[in-house]
Amino acid sequence: MTATYEPFTPAGSPEPQRDRYASRQDERHGDGYRRPEDPWAEQPRSWEQGPSWSTPEPAPRWSESPGYEQQPSGQSRYEQPQYQQPQYEQPQYEQPGFEQPRFEQPAAAYGAPGYATPAPAYEPAAPRSARMSALSGSGKARTVILGLVVVLLAVTAWQAYRIETMIKSSNALATQVAGEKNRSAELEKALTTVFDPEGIASAALPSVFRVRAGDFTGTAFSVGTKASGGTANLFTNFHVVESVWKAGGRSVTLERGSTRISATIVKVSESKDLALLRAKQRIAPLGVAPGQVKPGQQVVVVGAPLGLDDTVTTGVISAFREDDADGPTIQFDAPINPGNSGGPVVNTSKQVVGLATAKARDAEGIGLAIPIATACSTFDVC
Repeated sequence: MTATYEPFTPAGSPEPQRDRYASRQDERHGDGYRRPEDPWAEQPRSWEQGPSWSTPEPAPRWSESPGYEQQPSGQSRYEQPQYQQPQYEQPQYEQPGFEQPRFEQPAAAYGAPGYATPAPAYEPAAPRSARMSALSGSGKARTVILGLVVVLLAVTAWQAYRIETMIKSSNALATQVAGEKNRSAELEKALTTVFDPEGIASAALPSVFRVRAGDFTGTAFSVGTKASGGTANLFTNFHVVESVWKAGGRSVTLERGSTRISATIVKVSESKDLALLRAKQRIAPLGVAPGQVKPGQQVVVVGAPLGLDDTVTTGVISAFREDDADGPTIQFDAPINPGNSGGPVVNTSKQVVGLATAKARDAEGIGLAIPIATACSTFDVC
């Protein structure tokens, strides 16, 4: 239903005028002016209830219409209502957090069966690209490690081969050295058996002297290491100094070239035909051969046959006669003569093996010598 507005004009106020906008409203709707806020504007009007064309609907007062402002001059001005777009703020929602549930193994009751350990919590798999890159990286690392292992194995094998080769070489060298040592020993042994009369004579002559005892001459040599300081012990035959000894004399003379050395008869053994002399001067002694001589050994005899000092003859050991009536005797074939008595018989090692004593009459190449071991044991000076 449409309500009818009656015009209300205060006394003395001029008639309100409609502006152009209100006139157009009247012409368009065919009825009186309506306010925009009229709640009945959209509902249909009934010609019976509505106002007739002859009686226009009274217009409302300008002061009561919204959007109009009374001007001091009496004219009205329409003002467009201002609208403001409401602003909305985006509500902030907090992402709810999720926590992986933790499982705890239930405690088994007394007497109850044990519980299996629950499976570990599910972990989301890495993206495919990450997994592929990880697999690729692990594959490369594995290849590098495998290569290093192969190189180390090759180096180890090479070192083992080298060490084995060096060990074999060392063993071969040690065997060769041992063989050389054996060979050197054999050569040395062979050299000792090589007969060198010159070398033997050069080593023996400085220790051998001619002995002058009264009207007799013979040979004596220095031996042993038990002589006191500044003296020397010498061996000779008793029959060489027998005349002086039995006459009560003890002094003899040692001669070699222009050298003259005084010596004293210390001890004698008539049964063994041995005599010990002591010189008051140091004389280099000859070495003593150990053991027993053997037939075939080469020897050098040094003496003063017929008063001729520094005489050397050579020969071999013909025999060793241990059961001889005068005691053990060495037989040799080196030529000797009167004046060789008491001279040394020297082997290839430049060691004394005996004292030349006698020769067979009416025979050649048969000489006899007293073993050096007999003289050393008799006088105990070796």
